[in-house]
Amino acid sequence: MLKFITDLTDNLLDYVKDDPVRPDISREFRVSDNHFVSALVQDRPQAMVCVSLQDCIPATVEELLTHETENPTMAIFYTIWSYQSGAGSQLLRDTVSEIKQLFPNITRFVTLSPKTEMAEKFHLRNGARVFRENAETINYEYL
Repeated sequence: MLKFITDLTDNLLDYVKDDPVRPDISREFRVSDNHFVSALVQDRPQAMVCVSLQDCIPATVEELLTHETENPTMAIFYTIWSYQSGAGSQLLRDTVSEIKQLFPNITRFVTLSPKTEMAEKFHLRNGARVFRENAETINYEYL
């Protein structure tokens, strides 16, 4: 089951402690205004992805954390992790599909990924293309 976490009191939010990519981003940021966590859940989370709805593509974590918009047009996936093989891919597909239904104004799906071989393999294997390489990150775009 796919679940969007938008409430600080949701017990599933406790699992963000396991975020291997951006553990320093606060729980409060992850579920505020245009930000939420998407989880693929059975008895417990199988995978989680953090999403920020924006009107521009951030090149840095600081840009992600400081830019706010009232009219987002893109979903920025800024961290993803899984507890079960294949669950991250499924979560990403399901989250994109749900965002398209819930937010018809969102027309682009882009990551703010670390420059790692693991991130590159994951995103390219799941159908993304490199949109832009930044000093410390790479933006992959899902078409």
